[in-house]
Amino acid sequence: MNKKRLYFIDVVRAFAILMMLQGHFIDTLLDVSYRDDSNLAFSIWKYFRGITAPTFFTISGLIFSYLLIKAKRSGDVVYRMKKGFYRGLLLIGIGYLLRAPIFQWLYGDFNSPYFLLVDVLQCIGLSLILVVGIYKLTFKKTLLFSITMCLLGFLIFLTEPLYRYLDLPDVPKVFANWLTKDYGSVFNIIPWFGYVAFGAFIATIFYKYLERPKFKLSIILGFVICGFFLILKSGWFLMQLYYITDIELLKDVAYYNYLFTRLGNVFVLFAIFYALEDYIKQPLLLKIGQKTLSIYVIHFIIIYGSFTGVGLHQLIGKTLLPWQAIIGAAIFLSTVCFISFYYVKTNAFVYQHLRRLSDKIRHYKGNLK
Repeated sequence: MNKKRLYFIDVVRAFAILMMLQGHFIDTLLDVSYRDDSNLAFSIWKYFRGITAPTFFTISGLIFSYLLIKAKRSGDVVYRMKKGFYRGLLLIGIGYLLRAPIFQWLYGDFNSPYFLLVDVLQCIGLSLILVVGIYKLTFKKTLLFSITMCLLGFLIFLTEPLYRYLDLPDVPKVFANWLTKDYGSVFNIIPWFGYVAFGAFIATIFYKYLERPKFKLSIILGFVICGFFLILKSGWFLMQLYYITDIELLKDVAYYNYLFTRLGNVFVLFAIFYALEDYIKQPLLLKIGQKTLSIYVIHFIIIYGSFTGVGLHQLIGKTLLPWQAIIGAAIFLSTVCFISFYYVKTNAFVYQHLRRLSDKIRHYKGNLK
């Protein structure tokens, strides 16, 4: 079974987190006068930055769902579901904690809306909880789960115009931030859960056919064909459906077709990394892919000044020249990875101790009854 381990997943995760780090660094610190879409280098950087989050969400859905349904073979599916649920809660908690204005709270100021904003970690955390819930609702049947996640992904993407400018003035901000950007949230659970859903669907394909002799070639070709179709022809296809059905929603999606296009980019990346898996499964990349949570937390603290209120954003701001931003990004990536490797425990270590704490709390409550 070890020979069938999906090394490319860790490599994709490494690629996504490194792209996210350099993207945040350059976007936060590059002088605004150099943000010119007519500049080829900036346009290429911006394009690849745009596919980072879709890749991260899709690969998260893939790896989590693959391990979840694979647990059926060993009889650990209930344990894996509980682990996924608690991991989701942990990610949501860390996401909020990273934005906690601790010093403002110490001075009695609890009015900062920054703490309530929803970002990547919260969305992934809730997505994992939703995947667990859907898997349970589908009675742990892989085929039913597969169909459900695929249809759910399409539904979320096809209805995007309906919630694109969602306004929830009467909903408390702590809940509204999950669904609207009106109050400053960077990510919302929809449409981003759509990428997790498609990742879960792909996981069921790997689970079902991974042991087949020609599976790797078939899935790579499938990724390439579907990827380039989504990139080049999904808008055209949606317009053809609009002409046939006269459903206005299809035209609205076709005119602003970034979700399916980005999904196509993700598929092409999956094809490339899976095809080159034997050549790129280097220990360093695999280790980065396995330390994404600690890397994300460290980079957030350094750039945005979590807890202290003092980070590169506050100290430097948008002042760097392009060459300074490039060199700085390389140093930043190296520093964050070094800290994560040598000064932070693994994600599994953290999850293990949190589960132990949770078990102790439940045991303590049980003794009080």
